[in-house]
Amino acid sequence: MARTALVIGGGLLGVTSAWYLAERGLEVTLVDRREATGLETSFANGGLITPSQSDPWNGPGTLVHLLTWLWREDSPLLLRPRALPGMWRWGLKFLLASRAAPWWRATEANLRLGLYSAEALRALRTQLALRYDSHSAGTLKVYREADALERSLVLARSLAPVGLHFRALTPTEAAALEPMLGSQADTLAGAIHYPDDESGDAHAFTQALEQAARRAGVKFLLGTEVRGLKARASRLTGVETAEGDLQADIYILAAGSYCTPLAASLGLKLPIYPVKGYSATLDAPGLKRSLSVPLVDFERKIVVTPIGTHLRVAGTAEFTGYDVTLNPRRGANVLKQMLALLPEVAEQVDETTAQHWAGLRPMTADGPPIVGATPYPNLFINSGHGPLGFTLSAGSSKLLADIIAGAQPGIDPAPYALSRFGWVTPRSWPVQPVCRRRCPACPGSRACPERPGRR
Repeated sequence: MARTALVIGGGLLGVTSAWYLAERGLEVTLVDRREATGLETSFANGGLITPSQSDPWNGPGTLVHLLTWLWREDSPLLLRPRALPGMWRWGLKFLLASRAAPWWRATEANLRLGLYSAEALRALRTQLALRYDSHSAGTLKVYREADALERSLVLARSLAPVGLHFRALTPTEAAALEPMLGSQADTLAGAIHYPDDESGDAHAFTQALEQAARRAGVKFLLGTEVRGLKARASRLTGVETAEGDLQADIYILAAGSYCTPLAASLGLKLPIYPVKGYSATLDAPGLKRSLSVPLVDFERKIVVTPIGTHLRVAGTAEFTGYDVTLNPRRGANVLKQMLALLPEVAEQVDETTAQHWAGLRPMTADGPPIVGATPYPNLFINSGHGPLGFTLSAGSSKLLADIIAGAQPGIDPAPYALSRFGWVTPRSWPVQPVCRRRCPACPGSRACPERPGRR
């Protein structure tokens, strides 16, 4: 009889997890509180699949920027003082991880997973004929400051041995690749083209993969709120929902930022914190010419992505807890930055018709996501992908499915393990001796919960 798996979360990570687990022969059920899949963080994000943007936001010098931007509503990174009481533990880890050595390790780990994930996503697209307005022109990152451009080129050269492909462009070459930059070319110091990046509609991808998963036998319990997790001794015994309890052999937390409060009910303190982001989507069928390649503006901290007949601009990072309320000033500033970058769009599109949105990026304190085991041997996590949710979704879920199925993972899972944070066993557990083995599907830092005699 096939093992059963219950996936909690119906966004990019939940649906991709469900697909890969079903592909490996598990009987999978997915539960989500929303009435359809992909309606929260996956709904209107930047739409980029960018292994090239693997460097975490907490680079060296982050603390100085945070203090500088503390009360500025137009700043790209905003820390609201009211959020401080609930994030001080995470914030301390975030700042410690901004030192050069751990930041570099995190960057390399994200890139390895990003390249693996991009390959997995392309395979899914071909295998299942998924349609989600995908675009394979790469991304173009533009710079106005020569020093910033040079620092990014140094980083790109350092990551080339890991597999990053890039091309440095002059302002003239950048405008030739993306003609809509023509009027701004004289303000640029240069640009970097990352040819292996892609883009698309994350919401459409999620719903297309849902249909494929349904055909593969995955059950979807949508509009079903998960209220808590139940455990006895060292194992999960069920999930409490508004419609009754659900049981399975294996449980996967893939609920984005909401994994943290769910895990807290078990005594697990996940180093994942919500970081609010904004986007604006413009209906742009009347543009004389469309954007040829997605743009990343380094100084303005925005991305502009063509998605079908629309243009989407996304950006900003706001530490404000679980508040998803639209702040008109923050949303308007994102749109303003895009129109300054592409004045041709401002002349042809009515900005008052823009559809504004805000969502919560689930960010780990050090940058890479958490993919794999927990101290509970039948509970696994796939969350914490921050701004790289679309980029890392397929690879993370494929990696997780291999770990659960006991197959050889395609990449080393260690950099993404929860145990890298030195987890604490829930208080209700007896203290066990340290395990000297590191099995892919085992927590590793304690005696194996599945086979207590093994060391």
